[in-house]
Amino acid sequence: AITTDYPRAADMPGAGFAAGPCLFKDTMQLAAFSGNSFALGNAAMMINEGLPLYLIERIEATHDLSDMTVGILGMAFKSDIDDNRSSLSYKLRKLLLFRAEHVLCSDPYVVDDRLVSQHRVLEEADLVVIATPHSVYRELDFQQPVVDLWNLTDQGVLI
Repeated sequence: AITTDYPRAADMPGAGFAAGPCLFKDTMQLAAFSGNSFALGNAAMMINEGLPLYLIERIEATHDLSDMTVGILGMAFKSDIDDNRSSLSYKLRKLLLFRAEHVLCSDPYVVDDRLVSQHRVLEEADLVVIATPHSVYRELDFQQPVVDLWNLTDQGVLI
């Protein structure tokens, strides 16, 4: 609501994953400079690192993942870059490997032998998670349920 018709808040972070190599490092620096009494920062890190599991639990409330192929679009830690350091998409992938029948991951920028083409994800996945808000995902036409953490599909944040 704060970003509605308020240009100064247009780039305010949304509900999706927050990650990257500096997030943990900077939080720990703040903790160190405050005499290791930075409860808010510690709580924020615990909540953030728990988001992939929370997301899976929300999906499992309506879908039986055990016989599904889940596709993850976006493995970088933020949009339109190739940097996957500390990306929560990889944590999501790891957790889904224990719960889903198959997990397919794609990213147009990240080079990783474990990734498949975006076309294959869209063809084979029973459910797709948009984990990184790459601009190329805005124009996709999904034929399966989509977990959209970023409102790229203009249907609101879908979990």
